[in-house]
Amino acid sequence: MSVSYVERPGGRVAYEVHGDGPLVVLSHGMGENRGSFRHLVPLLVAAGYRVATVDVRGHGDSSAGWPTYAPAEVGADLLAVVRDLGGGPAVLVGSSSSAAAVVFAAADAPELVAGIVPVGAFVDQVKPNPVMRVAQALVLRSPRLFGMFHKTLFPVTRPADDAAYRRSMVATLREPGRMAAVRGVVAPVGPHWTARAAEVRQPVLVLMGARDPDFRDPGAEARAARRLFATAEARMIDDSGHYPHADQPERTAEQLTAFLKVVHTDA
Repeated sequence: MSVSYVERPGGRVAYEVHGDGPLVVLSHGMGENRGSFRHLVPLLVAAGYRVATVDVRGHGDSSAGWPTYAPAEVGADLLAVVRDLGGGPAVLVGSSSSAAAVVFAAADAPELVAGIVPVGAFVDQVKPNPVMRVAQALVLRSPRLFGMFHKTLFPVTRPADDAAYRRSMVATLREPGRMAAVRGVVAPVGPHWTARAAEVRQPVLVLMGARDPDFRDPGAEARAARRLFATAEARMIDDSGHYPHADQPERTAEQLTAFLKVVHTDA
């Protein structure tokens, strides 16, 4: 499948499209690329959806060197992709850092967004202790260390091709400007997504891996996210870490397709 690009102020955003049907746009977390969804895409296509996987600005095949990586701007990139594909409306699925982006997109352009699915959303802005700050600084400057950190986010099981994907991911992160993009995602400017959640009137599905190591209590974090929206439900993916679409794609697809059916029935 060929890669398409949409021009944005400061660079261009790459995306890839599979299948036919109602539009679903998938957006990955920091340091990753659209290959993060390689196991989920075929399941959604088989269920009758047109699926666009996006390389977040500064990642994958998207250009490097952006002036900002704020989630509001990433959300605007996703809306640009939706417009480029005919205007949707689309369901936006955002993993990890992109969970914030889909909230901004839904609030800013409700006519283009039928619903959103934040996956592994960070509700609280936790300040790391001094030791964690040092460790974070090292990881965010080393593609190799980032790859090692990425591996820890699969505490239960990993895809069979996980090692190959991680090698490819790390190779991309070694390109000029890529680790700067990762650091930009970690320390964005502008309001936190929680300040805009109440403006979202579309259906929302909060997904969280039940064993996500990024949270002390993943279930509590998912419920906290759910309560911020006008219309939302929270679902846990058993035996899953921070990337349920990668380590439990079938269970994730089951939850997503059930949500998508409701969204399009109510539309």
